[in-house]
Amino acid sequence: MDGHRPHPESVSVEISGCSKHDARIVFDALCGCFASDRRAEDVPEDHSETRPTVWLGTFDVTEAHEEAHEEAREGAALGRLSSSVVADLQGGYWAVDRFRTTLGSLFSVHDLSTVSGDQEKELHVLLESR
Repeated sequence: MDGHRPHPESVSVEISGCSKHDARIVFDALCGCFASDRRAEDVPEDHSETRPTVWLGTFDVTEAHEEAHEEAREGAALGRLSSSVVADLQGGYWAVDRFRTTLGSLFSVHDLSTVSGDQEKELHVLLESR
């Protein structure tokens, strides 16, 4: 495996097509469930008024914070998304499947497309509040 691929138990997430407020709701909910390279002070910001912004995060799905799942679900419910959010997930098959299951417990998820490789899977989804 080369150095550019994520660890088999990690999922790289790109969020776009939404406001910084909605990106924060999604990342805060996910950080409540999994260890991440995003810290609490990593607040999504808009860097351009004319070009779309993409926010990135990597999540380790090896150990889910089970006790935090309920709190994350409640936080996702309280912080309702103002519009749909586009998310691109990339990682090993097991990791992406586990991540997708968690997303489904937090948001209404619509699978838009899937690309399967030799050892990795990419999933393009649309997230909405439940």
